[in-house]
Amino acid sequence: MRRDHADPANSPRRNDWQTIKTLAPYLWPAGESGLRLRVVLAMIFLAAAKGASVAVPYVYKQAIDALDANQGALVAVPVMILVAYGVARVLAQALGELRDAVFAKVAQRAIRQAGLKTFRHLHRLSLRFHLDRKTGGVSRAVERGTKGIEFLLRFMLFNVVPTLVEVVLTCGILWYLFGVWMALVAFLTIGIYIFWTLAVTEWRIQFRRTMNATDNEANTKAIDSLLNFETVKYFGNEDHESRRFDMALARYEDAAVKSNTSLALLNIGQGAIIAIGLTAIMWMAADGVVAGTMTLGDFAMVNAYLIQLYMPLNFLGFVYREIKQSLIDMEQMFRLLDENPEVADTPGAKPLKITGGELRFENVSFAYDARREVLHDISFTVPAGKTVAIVGPSGSGKSTISRLLFRFYDVSGGRITIDGQDVRDLTQVSLRAAIGMVPQDTVLFNDTVFYNIAYGRPGASPAEVEGAARTAQIHDFIMALPDGYQSTVGERGLKLSGGEKQRVAIARTVLKAPAILIFDEATSALDSRTEQDIVKALKAVSKNRTTVTVAHRLSTVVDADEILVLETGRIVERGSHPDLLQKNGRYADMWARQQQQEKAREALADNDTGISVRAAAESPETT
Repeated sequence: MRRDHADPANSPRRNDWQTIKTLAPYLWPAGESGLRLRVVLAMIFLAAAKGASVAVPYVYKQAIDALDANQGALVAVPVMILVAYGVARVLAQALGELRDAVFAKVAQRAIRQAGLKTFRHLHRLSLRFHLDRKTGGVSRAVERGTKGIEFLLRFMLFNVVPTLVEVVLTCGILWYLFGVWMALVAFLTIGIYIFWTLAVTEWRIQFRRTMNATDNEANTKAIDSLLNFETVKYFGNEDHESRRFDMALARYEDAAVKSNTSLALLNIGQGAIIAIGLTAIMWMAADGVVAGTMTLGDFAMVNAYLIQLYMPLNFLGFVYREIKQSLIDMEQMFRLLDENPEVADTPGAKPLKITGGELRFENVSFAYDARREVLHDISFTVPAGKTVAIVGPSGSGKSTISRLLFRFYDVSGGRITIDGQDVRDLTQVSLRAAIGMVPQDTVLFNDTVFYNIAYGRPGASPAEVEGAARTAQIHDFIMALPDGYQSTVGERGLKLSGGEKQRVAIARTVLKAPAILIFDEATSALDSRTEQDIVKALKAVSKNRTTVTVAHRLSTVVDADEILVLETGRIVERGSHPDLLQKNGRYADMWARQQQQEKAREALADNDTGISVRAAAESPETT
């Protein structure tokens, strides 16, 4: 059974090093000498800041010893040492801030590039991925992943690594000045602290992963419910939707409670380890002062080093937890990048060269699932500038033909050519640029009418957009809107009627000016009057263009140069409208049934009109 590719949580898990390796090129971007210089400067500032930070306790010791030795005497030397102490502290902070300022552009560029790469990759993935998609979960994975990049870059480079370096330096100083035992106690304390932090945090990660999964689930359900707002209202299922959403929130709540309670355990353990280690070392230092082997300045220096060290170590627990969380978030985003497009340009793919626009299907077979073939050995030709219609019952494979032509999928057998060029040998960009589509279900962007028409050719002038709208017979309607072409169409174009949306779709296809047109059941959801208007617009658009019309209503294809009757994935009849009626076969039967249905609808409409007229005549207000 095929796994759900659309949910990044269902992809094979990456380890942390794989995630960091994927991120590494963003830290040292190729061809970006300015950004690379910033990385180098940030490292220099980092080293200088740590050097100043390590020097602070030592200068503090010198000041205390000088004061202790100069009681009642001039205090010029202690004053100079105190000034040096202040300068060291200021430098440590200032250099750290300069480091962050210099590195900010590197971090933000990495976020931008990673987010853009993921977005582009999602658009390169095949139709099968997006048909299976969970939009809320994918969107949340990208959002959290891009945020995790900045945190990881900033804290991994400027907190974890420097803190570990500072640990080594501090233990080395303690060893050099006070012997191996004090350094060993400090090192063991830090080692136990880090071990406890890593072990408990790794155990807690399971709760965070569950929180992520349930957060994705809740977000997906919320978006799905809101996108289908009208359907929810039609069936009065507000409480049902609320229960589904609450179930996901309840699972998130349970995981969050476990995460927070386990955090308390982690913090208590960290505090106990630090307290024990600090007490032991300060006892050793105090014993040294009493024995005369250490000065008061040494005692203060040891205390300052330990406090200076334990403060970032305490913060290290939080940083490690957040770094692990960032890695999880980035893991989900980068797993999207691991998804391979089902359809990709072959090496050496060439752009399509249109010489006339002849379209040919040669013994084409196709199956969405290997266990069930949808098209069986289909062959037909659409001569340049001619129109071929494909009709048949639902599920016969009509719309699959348009998807194969756009190369959303590759054929299982046979081949599809345009002017003799196999579509699999062409670049997808050039192939799709040559084809215009008016689909059955037109989905518009939540933007202006102008934007949605101009989408056919971004950058088109207002005059060109208006000309396309006139060809699609929608200009007058647009001008009647309060804001004209700047009127917004709403989510998925829901502010427009079905016929209006279809005209916008026709207009943007006109603006694209493709050599080949596909009308995929473009009028099936419209009433008869609107259908007639749309058919007129489609005829105007398809004049002198190679056109494939996929239709359910036969009245829309009577003028086609050839009509193919598709049934269970096979062409069972072909010919012009008069020829097929004379054959008295499948097409003629379909035509007769649709004509009877149309007459029945007209009779019902006339009857309703008659009843309305009589009711109005008998109404008291009209007598």
